[in-house]
Amino acid sequence: MLRSATLCSVLAALLVAGCTSTPKHSIAVNESTRCKPLLIKQGQELHLSLPSDPTTGYRWKLDNTAPSVLKSLGPEVFSSADESEDGIGSAGQSSWRFQAAQLGAAELKLQYQQPWEVNNTPEKTFTCRIEVK
Repeated sequence: MLRSATLCSVLAALLVAGCTSTPKHSIAVNESTRCKPLLIKQGQELHLSLPSDPTTGYRWKLDNTAPSVLKSLGPEVFSSADESEDGIGSAGQSSWRFQAAQLGAAELKLQYQQPWEVNNTPEKTFTCRIEVK
């Protein structure tokens, strides 16, 4: 009888998990991604990676994080292309993670510039139109 109850509990948990599943895969976005627009499903994660070299003083600034449809899952993370030592003084990738929080459309915009030169034209820009379906 105990085995039967345990089996029923496991089956019930699997059924509930199957009925409440959300899209689990993530979408990787980089500077060559076509965002005209980028279609994602509610609940999916968006992983954005852009080339970066903080030692030059340049940083990516989130100009518009598309808060109406995308929820940030943490701060920017920099990873060096130079795997020796700690990568000090080398270029790499800046990455961000977002989750499609609700249906709608918005633009994810970033500008690559030195923070103290706010009135100058950014070195690079990145814009991605997002549609959450």
